[in-house]
Amino acid sequence: MVIPYPAGGGVDTVGRIIAQKLTVALGQQVVVENRPGAGSVIGTRAAVKAPPDGYTLLMITTGLSLSANPGYDVTKDFAPIGTIASIPIVVMANASVPVKTLSDVIALAKKEPGKVTIGSPPPPTLNYFGAEQFKAMTGIDASIVTYKGTGPLTNDLVGGHVMLAFNTLPRRSAISRPASSTPSRSARPSGSPPSRRADRGRGRAAGLDVVLYYGLAAPAGTPRPIIERLNKELRAIVTSDEFKKRIIADGGGPAPARPMSTPPTSSARRASGTR
Repeated sequence: MVIPYPAGGGVDTVGRIIAQKLTVALGQQVVVENRPGAGSVIGTRAAVKAPPDGYTLLMITTGLSLSANPGYDVTKDFAPIGTIASIPIVVMANASVPVKTLSDVIALAKKEPGKVTIGSPPPPTLNYFGAEQFKAMTGIDASIVTYKGTGPLTNDLVGGHVMLAFNTLPRRSAISRPASSTPSRSARPSGSPPSRRADRGRGRAAGLDVVLYYGLAAPAGTPRPIIERLNKELRAIVTSDEFKKRIIADGGGPAPARPMSTPPTSSARRASGTR
Protein backbone atom coordinates (compact mmCIF):
# COMPACT_ATOMS: atom_id res chain seq x y z
CA MET A 1 0.00 0.00 0.00
CA VAL A 2 1.55 3.24 -1.19
CA ILE A 3 0.76 6.23 1.01
CA PRO A 4 1.94 9.37 -0.81
CA TYR A 5 2.43 11.31 2.43
CA PRO A 6 4.90 11.14 5.36
CA ALA A 7 4.36 8.81 8.31
CA GLY A 8 2.43 10.16 11.26
CA GLY A 9 -0.20 12.21 9.42
CA GLY A 10 -3.93 11.70 9.01
CA VAL A 11 -3.76 9.78 5.71
CA ASP A 12 -0.98 7.58 7.08
CA THR A 13 -2.92 6.83 10.26
CA VAL A 14 -6.06 5.75 8.39
CA GLY A 15 -4.01 3.88 5.77
CA ARG A 16 -2.20 1.83 8.39
CA ILE A 17 -5.48 0.88 10.04
CA ILE A 18 -6.82 -0.31 6.67
CA ALA A 19 -3.55 -2.15 5.89
CA GLN A 20 -3.63 -4.01 9.22
CA LYS A 21 -7.26 -5.03 8.76
CA LEU A 22 -6.72 -6.09 5.14
CA THR A 23 -3.79 -8.24 6.26
CA VAL A 24 -6.15 -10.20 8.49
CA ALA A 25 -8.97 -10.32 5.92
CA LEU A 26 -6.79 -11.43 3.00
CA GLY A 27 -4.44 -13.67 4.96
CA GLN A 28 -1.47 -11.89 3.40
CA GLN A 29 0.74 -9.14 4.79
CA VAL A 30 -0.06 -5.67 3.46
CA VAL A 31 3.13 -3.61 3.63
CA VAL A 32 2.81 0.17 3.93
CA GLU A 33 5.27 2.26 1.92
CA ASN A 34 5.33 6.00 2.53
CA ARG A 35 6.34 7.86 -0.65
CA PRO A 36 5.88 11.56 0.18
CA GLY A 37 6.74 14.56 -1.95
CA ALA A 38 5.20 17.18 -4.25
CA GLY A 39 1.90 17.07 -2.40
CA SER A 40 1.33 13.33 -3.13
CA VAL A 41 2.46 13.39 -6.78
CA ILE A 42 5.67 11.36 -6.25
CA GLY A 43 3.95 8.46 -4.51
CA THR A 44 1.04 8.50 -6.93
CA ARG A 45 3.41 8.34 -9.91
CA ALA A 46 5.11 5.31 -8.36
CA ALA A 47 1.78 3.53 -7.87
CA VAL A 48 0.51 4.20 -11.39
CA LYS A 49 3.59 2.47 -12.85
CA ALA A 50 3.02 -0.73 -10.86
CA PRO A 51 1.71 -3.90 -12.55
CA PRO A 52 -2.13 -4.06 -12.41
CA ASP A 53 -2.18 -7.36 -10.53
CA GLY A 54 -3.78 -6.35 -7.24
CA TYR A 55 -0.52 -6.30 -5.30
CA THR A 56 -0.11 -2.51 -5.35
CA LEU A 57 -2.72 -0.26 -3.77
CA LEU A 58 -2.78 3.52 -3.34
CA MET A 59 -4.32 5.63 -0.60
CA ILE A 60 -5.99 8.54 -2.37
CA THR A 61 -7.43 11.81 -1.07
CA THR A 62 -9.45 14.74 -2.35
CA GLY A 63 -7.22 17.03 -4.39
CA LEU A 64 -5.18 14.26 -6.00
CA SER A 65 -6.09 15.42 -9.49
CA LEU A 66 -5.47 19.14 -8.99
CA SER A 67 -1.76 19.23 -9.86
CA ALA A 68 -0.75 20.68 -13.21
CA ASN A 69 0.87 17.98 -15.39
CA PRO A 70 1.34 15.41 -12.58
CA GLY A 71 2.22 12.61 -15.02
CA TYR A 72 -1.01 10.68 -14.55
CA ASP A 73 -4.76 11.02 -15.04
CA VAL A 74 -6.67 9.78 -12.02
CA THR A 75 -9.82 9.18 -14.09
CA LYS A 76 -7.98 6.89 -16.52
CA ASP A 77 -4.91 5.51 -14.78
CA PHE A 78 -6.52 4.14 -11.61
CA ALA A 79 -9.20 1.59 -10.79
CA PRO A 80 -11.25 2.86 -7.81
CA ILE A 81 -11.68 0.28 -5.05
CA GLY A 82 -13.80 2.30 -2.64
CA THR A 83 -14.04 5.27 -0.34
CA ILE A 84 -13.04 5.01 3.30
CA ALA A 85 -13.91 8.11 5.31
CA SER A 86 -14.59 11.83 5.25
CA ILE A 87 -12.54 14.08 7.52
CA PRO A 88 -13.12 17.83 7.91
CA ILE A 89 -10.11 20.09 7.67
CA VAL A 90 -9.72 21.66 11.10
CA VAL A 91 -8.21 25.05 11.86
CA MET A 92 -5.78 24.46 14.72
CA ALA A 93 -3.73 26.91 16.76
CA ASN A 94 -0.70 26.59 18.97
CA ALA A 95 -1.90 26.86 22.58
CA SER A 96 0.04 30.12 23.06
CA VAL A 97 -1.81 31.90 20.25
CA PRO A 98 -4.69 33.97 21.75
CA VAL A 99 -7.53 32.69 19.54
CA LYS A 100 -10.61 30.60 20.25
CA THR A 101 -12.70 31.02 17.10
CA LEU A 102 -12.26 31.83 13.43
CA SER A 103 -13.37 35.38 14.27
CA ASP A 104 -10.42 35.60 16.65
CA VAL A 105 -8.09 34.36 13.92
CA ILE A 106 -9.41 36.95 11.46
CA ALA A 107 -9.14 39.74 14.02
CA LEU A 108 -5.55 38.78 14.89
CA ALA A 109 -4.53 38.63 11.23
CA LYS A 110 -6.06 42.05 10.55
CA LYS A 111 -4.46 43.53 13.65
CA GLU A 112 -1.03 42.22 12.66
CA PRO A 113 -1.08 41.88 8.83
CA GLY A 114 1.58 39.60 7.41
CA LYS A 115 2.61 38.21 10.79
CA VAL A 116 0.16 35.32 11.16
CA THR A 117 1.51 32.03 9.81
CA ILE A 118 -0.73 29.18 8.63
CA GLY A 119 0.82 25.74 8.19
CA SER A 120 -0.49 23.34 5.56
CA PRO A 121 0.58 20.43 3.37
CA PRO A 122 1.51 21.75 -0.10
CA PRO A 123 -0.73 21.94 -3.17
CA PRO A 124 -2.56 19.99 -4.52
CA THR A 125 -3.81 19.04 -1.05
CA LEU A 126 -7.24 20.24 0.01
CA ASN A 127 -5.68 21.63 3.20
CA TYR A 128 -3.68 24.11 1.13
CA PHE A 129 -6.60 25.19 -1.03
CA GLY A 130 -8.73 25.52 2.11
CA ALA A 131 -6.16 27.88 3.61
CA GLU A 132 -6.05 29.92 0.40
CA GLN A 133 -9.85 29.98 0.29
CA PHE A 134 -9.95 31.20 3.90
CA LYS A 135 -7.57 34.05 3.07
CA ALA A 136 -9.53 35.03 -0.02
CA MET A 137 -12.92 34.94 1.72
CA THR A 138 -11.79 37.00 4.72
CA GLY A 139 -9.31 39.34 3.03
CA ILE A 140 -6.62 38.68 5.64
CA ASP A 141 -2.89 39.01 5.04
CA ALA A 142 -1.32 35.78 6.36
CA SER A 143 1.60 33.61 5.25
CA ILE A 144 1.01 29.97 4.31
CA VAL A 145 3.91 27.70 5.26
CA THR A 146 3.89 24.33 3.49
CA TYR A 147 5.01 20.95 4.84
CA LYS A 148 5.35 17.51 3.26
CA GLY A 149 2.44 16.24 5.31
CA THR A 150 0.31 16.71 8.43
CA GLY A 151 2.79 14.77 10.60
CA PRO A 152 5.69 17.26 10.33
CA LEU A 153 3.16 20.11 10.25
CA THR A 154 1.72 19.06 13.61
CA ASN A 155 5.20 18.76 15.13
CA ASP A 156 5.99 22.35 14.14
CA LEU A 157 2.59 23.56 15.32
CA VAL A 158 3.17 22.02 18.75
CA GLY A 159 6.68 23.50 18.81
CA GLY A 160 5.38 26.97 18.05
CA HIS A 161 7.21 27.28 14.73
CA VAL A 162 3.89 28.03 13.02
CA MET A 163 0.91 29.74 14.66
CA LEU A 164 -2.02 28.05 12.92
CA ALA A 165 -2.62 24.99 10.77
CA PHE A 166 -5.22 23.64 8.38
CA ASN A 167 -4.93 20.12 9.72
CA THR A 168 -6.73 16.79 10.08
CA LEU A 169 -5.32 15.28 13.27
CA PRO A 170 -7.20 14.76 16.55
CA ARG A 171 -6.62 17.19 19.37
CA ARG A 172 -3.42 17.21 21.40
CA SER A 173 -2.67 18.91 24.70
CA ALA A 174 -0.43 21.56 23.14
CA ILE A 175 -2.93 22.51 20.45
CA SER A 176 -6.19 24.43 20.59
CA ARG A 177 -8.80 24.26 17.82
CA PRO A 178 -10.58 27.49 16.90
CA ALA A 179 -13.07 25.85 14.54
CA SER A 180 -13.80 23.22 11.98
CA SER A 181 -13.64 24.40 8.39
CA THR A 182 -16.99 22.77 7.65
CA PRO A 183 -20.30 24.31 8.77
CA SER A 184 -21.86 20.86 9.10
CA ARG A 185 -22.27 19.57 12.66
CA SER A 186 -22.08 15.94 11.50
CA ALA A 187 -18.65 16.23 9.89
CA ARG A 188 -16.54 18.02 12.45
CA PRO A 189 -14.77 17.16 15.74
CA SER A 190 -16.85 17.52 18.88
CA GLY A 191 -15.99 20.69 20.75
CA SER A 192 -15.06 22.60 17.59
CA PRO A 193 -17.51 25.35 16.60
CA PRO A 194 -18.52 25.16 12.92
CA SER A 195 -17.41 27.94 10.62
CA ARG A 196 -20.90 29.44 10.45
CA ARG A 197 -20.96 29.94 14.22
CA ALA A 198 -17.31 30.94 14.43
CA ASP A 199 -17.72 33.76 11.95
CA ARG A 200 -19.97 35.77 14.23
CA GLY A 201 -18.46 38.97 15.56
CA ARG A 202 -15.36 40.42 13.95
CA GLY A 203 -14.76 39.15 10.42
CA ARG A 204 -16.60 36.47 8.46
CA ALA A 205 -15.85 33.07 6.96
CA ALA A 206 -19.39 31.98 6.12
CA GLY A 207 -19.50 29.21 3.54
CA LEU A 208 -16.02 27.87 4.26
CA ASP A 209 -16.54 24.13 3.78
CA VAL A 210 -13.45 21.96 3.29
CA VAL A 211 -13.93 18.21 3.77
CA LEU A 212 -11.27 15.66 2.88
CA TYR A 213 -12.23 12.22 1.55
CA TYR A 214 -10.00 9.15 1.77
CA GLY A 215 -10.18 6.22 -0.61
CA LEU A 216 -8.31 3.24 -2.00
CA ALA A 217 -7.38 2.57 -5.61
CA ALA A 218 -5.28 0.26 -7.78
CA PRO A 219 -3.57 0.75 -11.17
CA ALA A 220 -5.97 0.74 -14.13
CA GLY A 221 -6.33 -2.68 -15.70
CA THR A 222 -6.46 -4.53 -12.39
CA PRO A 223 -8.87 -7.46 -12.98
CA ARG A 224 -12.43 -6.81 -11.92
CA PRO A 225 -12.66 -9.86 -9.59
CA ILE A 226 -9.68 -8.48 -7.62
CA ILE A 227 -11.30 -5.04 -7.36
CA GLU A 228 -14.56 -6.62 -6.18
CA ARG A 229 -12.78 -8.73 -3.54
CA LEU A 230 -10.83 -5.78 -2.23
CA ASN A 231 -13.97 -3.64 -2.13
CA LYS A 232 -15.83 -6.34 -0.22
CA GLU A 233 -13.11 -6.50 2.43
CA LEU A 234 -12.75 -2.70 2.54
CA ARG A 235 -16.49 -2.23 3.07
CA ALA A 236 -16.45 -4.75 5.90
CA ILE A 237 -13.64 -2.81 7.58
CA VAL A 238 -15.18 0.63 7.08
CA THR A 239 -18.62 -0.44 8.35
CA SER A 240 -17.24 -2.22 11.42
CA ASP A 241 -18.09 -0.71 14.81
CA GLU A 242 -14.39 -0.51 15.70
CA PHE A 243 -13.47 1.53 12.64
CA LYS A 244 -16.53 3.79 12.87
CA LYS A 245 -15.77 4.64 16.51
CA ARG A 246 -12.16 5.47 15.63
CA ILE A 247 -13.05 7.74 12.71
CA ILE A 248 -15.88 9.48 14.59
CA ALA A 249 -13.54 10.08 17.54
CA ASP A 250 -11.19 11.86 15.15
CA GLY A 251 -13.99 14.09 13.92
CA GLY A 252 -14.83 12.28 10.68
CA GLY A 253 -17.28 9.76 9.40
CA PRO A 254 -17.00 6.40 7.61
CA ALA A 255 -17.84 6.57 3.91
CA PRO A 256 -18.10 3.07 2.41
CA ALA A 257 -18.87 2.85 -1.30
CA ARG A 258 -18.88 0.30 -4.06
CA PRO A 259 -16.26 0.75 -6.78
CA MET A 260 -17.11 2.54 -9.98
CA SER A 261 -16.45 0.87 -13.31
CA THR A 262 -12.77 0.10 -13.70
CA PRO A 263 -11.17 2.61 -16.11
CA PRO A 264 -10.10 0.97 -19.37
CA THR A 265 -6.46 0.20 -20.01
CA SER A 266 -4.49 2.31 -22.49
CA SER A 267 -4.83 -0.37 -25.17
CA ALA A 268 -8.59 -0.58 -24.63
CA ARG A 269 -8.92 3.19 -24.94
CA ARG A 270 -6.99 3.14 -28.22
CA ALA A 271 -9.18 0.32 -29.56
CA SER A 272 -12.38 2.18 -28.71
CA GLY A 273 -11.09 5.44 -30.14
CA THR A 274 -11.40 7.29 -26.80
CA ARG A 275 -8.73 9.62 -25.46
